Amino acid sequence: MGVVNATPDSFYDGGRHAAARTAIEHARRLVEEGADLLDVGGESSRPGADAIAADEELRRVLPVLDGLREVGVPISVDTTKPEVMRAALEHGAAMINDITAFASPGALESVARSEVAVCLMHMQGRPRTMQADPVYADVVAEVRDFLAARAEACAAAGIARERIVLDPGFGFGKTVDHNLALLTRLGDIAALGFPVLAGWSRKSSLGRITGRPAEDRLAASLAAALLSVQHGARMVRVHDVAATRDALAVLAAVESAS
Repeated sequence: MGVVNATPDSFYDGGRHAAARTAIEHARRLVEEGADLLDVGGESSRPGADAIAADEELRRVLPVLDGLREVGVPISVDTTKPEVMRAALEHGAAMINDITAFASPGALESVARSEVAVCLMHMQGRPRTMQADPVYADVVAEVRDFLAARAEACAAAGIARERIVLDPGFGFGKTVDHNLALLTRLGDIAALGFPVLAGWSRKSSLGRITGRPAEDRLAASLAAALLSVQHGARMVRVHDVAATRDALAVLAAVESAS
């Protein structure tokens, strides 16, 4: 999954693709690099980010969706707002990726009658404050149980189980130790029976581990992507599609030869 941030303030590439034209160009490059699907977002969810109005999010996202109608891969839209979800579906989105796991009033109803995929993510708190002091008794059990409950809520709303993807939310209200625990026990979440999405690309936990700024975290991101797949992820959300595909191709070759 290639990341397309149509935002001025995302943690890694904020502002680079804020204009629709540059976001579309970037998305097409990611497809050329081998992205299987694209994740378009119009509101930053980096730690400390402020929420924006739905009208502004729609202004950022809809022209990008319209410009990618013939891109040849499915488009996911990263949003928490039911009105943005509904508009995204009208403009061709094939997946809605919600960092709040469709907790907003009306969110489940906005997608239940469609055929789109849904990605349910775990987050403790909200982006503005989530990294202030995240605390868990057992992070893996709590994240697993939350995602299981949200998946059941989706099923009760009429969303077929084969449409559901789970994301443990690396970096969303979690310390480095929490993230590492989730990574090493990602199989516990995969055991729920849904595909798991892992998003480590360029994140601050990798910076704390390596001491490197976001622009120098490619190697760490590749390592995290490989480890995520080895521990049960079926999809990785990345900024660097070509390099990640190469790393995964080596992993697949080794696994085929063993």
